[in-house]
Amino acid sequence: MDTRCQQLMEKGVQIPVPESVWISPDVDLNRISGNGVILHPGCRISGEDTLIHDHAVLGREAPVTLENGQVGPGVALNGGFFSHATFLAGASMGSGAHVREGCLLEEQASGAHTVGLKQTILAPFVTLGSLINFCDCYMAGGTDRKNHSEVGSSYIHFNYTPNQDKATASLIGDVPRGVMLNQPPVFLGGQGGLVGPVRLAYGTVIAAGTLWRKDETRPHRLIFGGAVKAGNVARGPGVYGNVNRIVQCNLVYIANLLALRAWYRQVRSRFIRADYPEGLHEGALTRIEGGVRERIRRLVECMGRFETSARQIMALQPEERPVPKTAQRQLALFAAKDAVEEDLNFLLSEGVEGNLAVRDAFLDKLDPSGGYIETITGLPASVSAQGTHWLDSIVSDVLARVRLPDDGR
Repeated sequence: MDTRCQQLMEKGVQIPVPESVWISPDVDLNRISGNGVILHPGCRISGEDTLIHDHAVLGREAPVTLENGQVGPGVALNGGFFSHATFLAGASMGSGAHVREGCLLEEQASGAHTVGLKQTILAPFVTLGSLINFCDCYMAGGTDRKNHSEVGSSYIHFNYTPNQDKATASLIGDVPRGVMLNQPPVFLGGQGGLVGPVRLAYGTVIAAGTLWRKDETRPHRLIFGGAVKAGNVARGPGVYGNVNRIVQCNLVYIANLLALRAWYRQVRSRFIRADYPEGLHEGALTRIEGGVRERIRRLVECMGRFETSARQIMALQPEERPVPKTAQRQLALFAAKDAVEEDLNFLLSEGVEGNLAVRDAFLDKLDPSGGYIETITGLPASVSAQGTHWLDSIVSDVLARVRLPDDGR
């Protein structure tokens, strides 16, 4: 028997077949709780940042590989690969999961079997069905386990374009309202997909079998449609269309992540205790900040392609004609990419606090003596609205401080 497994068993970890479990030498055994934790056969655990909290269960359905992940109390990772991801209390994933870097599943968020995630944040209670690829998304909505946002089985978030970029993150709900746990759920019907980047409002229902490509920022809309109309047309490789929308969607997404970071720093930090330890909190912040860096990188890479796109558009235009406005806009945004990158990195490093008076008034009314979920869901509507106002001011501040050419927003 591995001596490290023996040490864990001596502190109370249940390992039914210790000969089949591998604990890497870089794992700090003090960060694995002995209270109700079960490591089923086939578990492989590594990484100095790994944390496993009380009553977590790994590998009940199939072997689990956990690399530098933080597993909160009562989390069930039933089978699959989990790397540089954070799971808050009661989150769960079925067998066949493939959860890679940048993922944060908040309280009681869940996925059934064979779900792939990367750079995805699921707010409390959000539920994913089976056979889903849902990378590069933030999704919120709902109030509890019986009233929650859901993604139906066999759903795809398309996050890679024919132009070979990933400036495609989709915002399903938003942070300022989503963290208050008082919004109508979003339902994405199975056998369908979103082509990112997309923004959807709370209360949106997309019917099963629908492939959706557009923003819908009006709440409570039913969206439905069939397959894409057949066609066969000439295509210019590397040519972009509505670049204003691409840039705007990405900036709004980044601004929301910065608002979420402020929420964790100012609100979640007040709930650090035995069931939400410092290590779990730090893991969540690491995922959020890493998500901001990823989105900045992807946006700047995409903007770096706009010059080539503009040149191709101009090449199709007779010389005596003026430069098309589409090409002009793409050249202007290409020229602005370094300034955009500088501004966003500055906002990430320095932090954005928004309206401090509103923030402080909200925090003064927050009593962290109870549990996090119970406290937030129990806030009076007027207090929740105050918190939303504060977070909205962060989003607005970020968008106002990024230097874009005129009419870029």
